[in-house]
Amino acid sequence: MARRGWPDIRWWRQVFLCGVALAAGAGLLEWLDYRWIARTHSIDLYLLIVAVAFLAIGLFAGARMFGAPLRPRPPGNPAAQESLGISAREMAVLAELAAGYSNKEIARRLSVSPNTVKTHVARLFQKLDARRRTDAIARARALGLLR
Repeated sequence: MARRGWPDIRWWRQVFLCGVALAAGAGLLEWLDYRWIARTHSIDLYLLIVAVAFLAIGLFAGARMFGAPLRPRPPGNPAAQESLGISAREMAVLAELAAGYSNKEIARRLSVSPNTVKTHVARLFQKLDARRRTDAIARARALGLLR
């Protein structure tokens, strides 16, 4: 997980790959004997260097300006959760239901008894006006309780 204010791993991977490409380009220039190219094509070489620099600056500025916000979003829809009276534990059970776990698996994952999970599921069905798990999950997604 990225720290607040730091780009995520995909951005760093892109920066790393651009750096590798630049290093490979520099190695290629050295391999082609820099002095010979600089003497015969000096303006082309300088234009290439300037273009690569502007490309790097553009990538960096674009990632900073148009990158996804790094602020964590609040889980679900707090207003709908409060209006329906769904507790935090019921939200945890709902998330596990949406992941496709059975009552026993949910009980194991949340460290509660299966009867407690059954009670939470029954209350969720009542609060979401659902008859089945799929109905409850669909209604929760429609209300924005689940992503």
